[in-house]
Amino acid sequence: MLEITENLAAGTVIFGVRVQPRASKTEIAGEMAGALKIRLQAPVLEDRANEALIEFLAQLLKTSKGAVRILSGERSRIKRLEIRGVTKQQIERLAMRDA
Repeated sequence: MLEITENLAAGTVIFGVRVQPRASKTEIAGEMAGALKIRLQAPVLEDRANEALIEFLAQLLKTSKGAVRILSGERSRIKRLEIRGVTKQQIERLAMRDA
């Protein structure tokens, strides 16, 4: 089960992501240890994987890239993200849709 924190007053959700860089295609691969698992084609070099992650999630959730923020784990495969303007249910649907 995904561990998602929703702050209704701020209009944000916070959740964990496990990233697999240099995958054959960019996709959501379900849930792993309470985090959303995402495969990215982008390499880790020069922050390209983080940029690809932000762009991918913004596109899926139909929000701006500025609404997606990495709170922790910038240099790690396991990251904590905050997204403005989406709901907990939208994040849960992402995990179920592609799992």
